Amino acid sequence: MPNPYLPHWEYIPDGEPRVFGNRVYVYGSHDKPDQEVFCDHKLKVWSADINDLNNWVCHGDAFRTQPDDDHGSDVDYTDCPLFAPDVVEKGGKYYLYAYICGAEGCVGVSERPEGPFKFLSKYNWSCVKDHYDKGTFIDPGVLVDDDGRVYVYCGFKGSYMCELDPNDMCTVIPGTYMENFLPKGGDNGFFEAASPRKVGDTYYMIYSPNVGSRLAYATAPGPRGPFTYRGYIVDNGVDYPGGNDHGSIMCIKGQWYIFYHRMTNGSIMSRRGCVEPITIKPDGTIETVEMTSLGFEKALNPYIVTRADTACVIRGSGLITEIDPFHLILTNIKKDTELGWKYYDFGEDYTCGSMRLFMDVIPRGCSGKIHVYADEVKDENEIGVVDFNRRDTFLSGRMKKLTGRHSVFFKIDDNYTSWAKDEFEGRLLFDLVSFVFVK
Repeated sequence: MPNPYLPHWEYIPDGEPRVFGNRVYVYGSHDKPDQEVFCDHKLKVWSADINDLNNWVCHGDAFRTQPDDDHGSDVDYTDCPLFAPDVVEKGGKYYLYAYICGAEGCVGVSERPEGPFKFLSKYNWSCVKDHYDKGTFIDPGVLVDDDGRVYVYCGFKGSYMCELDPNDMCTVIPGTYMENFLPKGGDNGFFEAASPRKVGDTYYMIYSPNVGSRLAYATAPGPRGPFTYRGYIVDNGVDYPGGNDHGSIMCIKGQWYIFYHRMTNGSIMSRRGCVEPITIKPDGTIETVEMTSLGFEKALNPYIVTRADTACVIRGSGLITEIDPFHLILTNIKKDTELGWKYYDFGEDYTCGSMRLFMDVIPRGCSGKIHVYADEVKDENEIGVVDFNRRDTFLSGRMKKLTGRHSVFFKIDDNYTSWAKDEFEGRLLFDLVSFVFVK
């Protein structure tokens, strides 16, 4: 599956990836299309076989703070929304740690990694009483170390950690509570989204820094630090409508990945999970990766239909929106909007001298041109032009032949050149549904 790697109608932000047995599980918040607040009152779990990362299975609701048509609430002390959970395994059981907005968070337990999780305890931490309502204990990230000791990291505009009693997985060991394991000032200081990982003998903290739409990382020689900022891994706001980011790294069959999310609907809500392969160098640093449309694919196939909502570059006014679960489109397309997809493999040389690009659009009563580029939006990289008009839903244009690996970009122009062209400034030109190249 290209990005987003889950079905396109599913909104799972804040993804914490975990490998249990031969499956990778993603635990995250649950958003809805066109919502004006973060998160939902339920948590859902998805998983995939480590040998088939393009087929994800939905295990349904794993935990909830409000009843629905099929289930009662899993807690009896609040009905507030659930935020950014994590799940770890200890002693053959699986423990869910969830932040509940405006209430004490909780720990759940299950015999299975997919849940459902049964309420075990509120956070049994005396230090919580003075902090939970101030946002301190939000978005818990949990580390079960090689020696069996258990650590929780969390925070909002300030980082906090403590060690849990491994016998009950919910009681803080006295004297282990610690504030500011990461600095909170400066551009790279801790903002939120703590997620711990251990790689070899090095402890990694993946987190959202104070500035930008990034997932940064710091490393330490031990679980209590000191953590040192090392850089950032991905930025969901590069040539794309950005917003808060939250995710983590996971090794799947020897390949490391960064799981993160992107925004839709022109807001910082309605977030969908994405993934990129990463490289951890021998010195422990992680190279920054660009956002792509690839997901778990090595390359996209230009000769099968590309859904418009897999775009990883949106410059200008464009935005992804859901009409219904069957139709997610690129809308708000205006003059000079640039849209991009990375990366396609056009294959080896072939005998025909050109190819065609077919596009499925929703017209908006305007006409113009779609300039198509390979690799960069530069005049010398233009491979063809597709005309659009006020009524046609299927468009096509002849393209220069491409071989090998390329990104593809569209730049939109209108046809208005008269003395009244200023009247057409800012008009919506069309919506893009999908497209395909044909040899």
